[in-house]
Amino acid sequence: MGQSVRLTRRPDTVDAVLTRMRSLAATLPERDGIAVFNRVYLTVTEAVGHRLTAGRFTDPHAAATLDVRFAGRYLAAVDAADRGRRPPACWRPLFQLRRHPGVRPLQFALAGVNAHIGHDLALAVVDASLALGCEPEDLESDFDRVGDLLAALEERVREELMPGPDLLQIADPLTHLLSAWSLERARDAAWSSARALWALRRLPDVAEEFAQRLDAAVGFAGRMMLTPLPH
Repeated sequence: MGQSVRLTRRPDTVDAVLTRMRSLAATLPERDGIAVFNRVYLTVTEAVGHRLTAGRFTDPHAAATLDVRFAGRYLAAVDAADRGRRPPACWRPLFQLRRHPGVRPLQFALAGVNAHIGHDLALAVVDASLALGCEPEDLESDFDRVGDLLAALEERVREELMPGPDLLQIADPLTHLLSAWSLERARDAAWSSARALWALRRLPDVAEEFAQRLDAAVGFAGRMMLTPLPH
């Protein structure tokens, strides 16, 4: 990535997040795996912004805080890779294989969703709770609303990037990869992980170990999702 898309500080508003994602979309090659995920995630973040403006969240300030902390973890991974540092383990397979010709766009998109929900969402709930001085349970209704948008994201990904029925045969390995992962289960696991991390916040060593193991496990799943497939 070029110098123009580097981030000097974490975005602190939804508009700043959108500006950053649009900059990435304009800079990255279309077939790049990060670009594929960024396009679909940008759509969801735009929907969050519209719903915030329309007052569709129980607590707009809390929802915006959660959304910004959530997106910030993805953008921090982008910046780490841009600066030659290792991104978190959950993101590493996507950055390593982002230009592999044998990985299909649908795999890139779902691997990004897996990293972002499986790891980043849980930590973002904790981040937001600390920033707002509240309990994770106070964010649950807005967490669910954001989760509904993410479910719509998965549906959009499959509609736009899934090969047509004439191309995707039952024996295609992609069908098996898709059936092995569920956004709903990942979202439920993220909420459980957030609650566990919150309960462990006064035991920083244990919390750090838990977070590292979560990161590694999500990264392992992502690596399987990005297995190069024949076309």
